[in-house]
Amino acid sequence: MNAVVHAKIESRHLLSGNEAVARAAWEAGVRVAAAYPGTPSTEILENIALYPNVYSEWSVNEKVSVEVAIGASLAGSRALAAMKHVGMNVASDAFMTQSLAGVVGGLVIVVADDVGLSSSQNEQDSRYWGRFGHMPILEPADSQDTYDMVKRAFDLSEHYEVPVIVRMTTRVCHVKAMVKVTGQRIEQTAAGFVKNPRRWVMTPANAKPRLPAMHQRERQLQALSETCDLNITFTGDDRRIGFVTSGPAFMHVRETFPNAPVLKLGFSCPPPLEKIRAFASQVDTLVVVEETEPLLETEIRAAGLEVRGKDVLPRWGELAPNVLRPAIKPLLGEPYQLPTRPQSTVFPRPPTMCASCPHLGPYFALSHIRNLNIVGDIGCYTLGAGHPWNALDTCTCMGASLSMAHGMDKGRGESDEKKSIVAVIGDSTFLHMGMQGLLNMIYNRGNVTVLLLDNRSVGMTGGQENPGTGQDLHGLPAPRVDFAKLAEALGVRPERIRMVDPYELPAMVKLVREETKMNEPSVIITNRPCSLTDRFERFQPYEVIDDRCTGCGNCVDLGCPAIFVSRRETVTAKNGKSKELIFARIDVNICTGCHMCVETCAPEAIVQPRPQNRVIRIQPHA
Repeated sequence: MNAVVHAKIESRHLLSGNEAVARAAWEAGVRVAAAYPGTPSTEILENIALYPNVYSEWSVNEKVSVEVAIGASLAGSRALAAMKHVGMNVASDAFMTQSLAGVVGGLVIVVADDVGLSSSQNEQDSRYWGRFGHMPILEPADSQDTYDMVKRAFDLSEHYEVPVIVRMTTRVCHVKAMVKVTGQRIEQTAAGFVKNPRRWVMTPANAKPRLPAMHQRERQLQALSETCDLNITFTGDDRRIGFVTSGPAFMHVRETFPNAPVLKLGFSCPPPLEKIRAFASQVDTLVVVEETEPLLETEIRAAGLEVRGKDVLPRWGELAPNVLRPAIKPLLGEPYQLPTRPQSTVFPRPPTMCASCPHLGPYFALSHIRNLNIVGDIGCYTLGAGHPWNALDTCTCMGASLSMAHGMDKGRGESDEKKSIVAVIGDSTFLHMGMQGLLNMIYNRGNVTVLLLDNRSVGMTGGQENPGTGQDLHGLPAPRVDFAKLAEALGVRPERIRMVDPYELPAMVKLVREETKMNEPSVIITNRPCSLTDRFERFQPYEVIDDRCTGCGNCVDLGCPAIFVSRRETVTAKNGKSKELIFARIDVNICTGCHMCVETCAPEAIVQPRPQNRVIRIQPHA
């Protein structure tokens, strides 16, 4: 592999951790980058796509993105795959084997753990993958660390012929800091794929001889971690407690106990146990501060050292100063009393869908139909579990709705015999991991109604492109999946594939009622773009005529944030029963004129201020 180094020009930039990854990857000479959008890692690929001389793509899922990067590496190019922590579960089949086979061009997997569950369904610790897959892990604490470590990761990967994991967290991904960059790019010229079936064809006969080499490599990495300059000791005057830590937890420790000795592990896997042993001998009490699992603590204790950690610190969430201080102070013989926090006067704002969101119609329909078990998935539409719809009964992981709904159908109890089962899934999620579930359902003769909500974007992470939008990562025209034809190709009968405008509520409700009564699989496909993307077209907003409003509250049940309650009145009927009337208003600054609320209003109290012909244009699905 030939390299051309451009002129060195040092400069400083304000970068988030995600932006620092992109900058470092470009300077390191990355030629191929792939990812699937997922908070908090999404902006990594979005920023890499802005740099020249790098092929970048949104892959259909994380496993595919890693496999694309592996292929580029075997061709001799430096490659990067990025994902959030749950994406590592999807991708693991690929990198677990490739760790055994090895790499050619540097291969770096950047994973963003969502410590604190800002936007995820679980809080897992991706550091386990390094131990599980015998791969080194680098853990940056801030944007500068991220920039430096990503560049080092490529060198490390090529020298030891191993994939390298860079483990970030939400705090590092999204917080900006000044970063000193060199400004140079090392252009890589790929040598091309060199055939070697005994190494690259991982049959049992070929994989078995690779095992000793993999474990020998791990011993070499263990020795490297003992001397690596990414593992830094910070001296301190107060030696009553010494901290071993990594990632952003290091920043919290230094802020909370600035006079304490700290061993910061940037190269955390394999851990430098002898370096830790030497550090422990210089302090009275050794404390491991790690987010989130007691992984390093367990390894240190197994090495025969006394250590404190999760016995005083929580195993979840960020270990910020307000968490560290009350946990550690008692170890110093300094009782700590939590400060009294003033009561918040801010009105709670639960997450909700956007005005004119095309998912409002389907959830309005589901919430008005009885005897349904509704299996949800990962996306904006997960919000359908909330008020006022309360129209999701489960949500586990991407693509699970179809498979779980099928299992729910096959495992029906007596109480479910008269209930219909609905699986709700978005366009990008269906392409990510849902197609297999539909194929399995058809093959095994399941009976589920699938609501495929096509909003022409990966709405949950900011409106990114996918194979169903007609554009690629760079906004260029791309082949667009026809979901109706795809469903038919997977085995759904054409009569049971229905297209619907989710803004037309009567049609939406009628269609869901019809299809849930069928004794076979069916697919209902909506066809409105996300209201936050350029594909959406705004129309004249509506308003409520007070004199016509009867207080039925039907429009409020739609869940549109442009509609709010202006007043409530309690009236008593002749039979003595009281009833609450809910009168609504529409915020014209939010309303986009989608017309859904009009469909709910029997007294026709919702009108446009200046009547005009209502023309709503929908781009054809195919």
